[in-house]
Amino acid sequence: MRRSDREIKEFDEMIQIVKKCDVCRIAMNDGEFPYLVPLNFGLDIQDGQVYLYFHGALEGKKMDVLRKNNKVTFEMDCDHNFIFYDDRMSCTMGYESIIGHGTMELLKEEQKFDALKILMRQYHEEDFKFNTDMMKVTSVFRLKVLDMTGKRRNNVHPNAGKQHGLKMS
Repeated sequence: MRRSDREIKEFDEMIQIVKKCDVCRIAMNDGEFPYLVPLNFGLDIQDGQVYLYFHGALEGKKMDVLRKNNKVTFEMDCDHNFIFYDDRMSCTMGYESIIGHGTMELLKEEQKFDALKILMRQYHEEDFKFNTDMMKVTSVFRLKVLDMTGKRRNNVHPNAGKQHGLKMS
């Protein structure tokens, strides 16, 4: 990482960023060009191993690409804020992000319910009730995270002017 002063190396700190994010972008190998898709996700940690869960349709481009190659790159980011430098008449962006690699697997029918509960936990309470009939027409994936890196641009800088109250979401 070029800016090592912004790198986040602590596992727990990276997990806290993941918990704040609401979209995970998955990049898959589709031949000449990567195929990138933003997805809702759920986080689970089992014996120190990070897993991310996703859902989607039973058929489509995502399914076709993953059947060919299940190795993916993922990215998520949050806490976007403009930082203005009044004296220089310039600005930059504050953020937190996670990037990593992993392997994706399609879950079996009997694994879907627990996986979807994990996914819903990212956005809602633990015991969210959902229509289980929808599981028949839903694919559920689990990404085994092989590595991840965190990065942060703090929103407070000694040379920055006042925050102008602009927040990106």
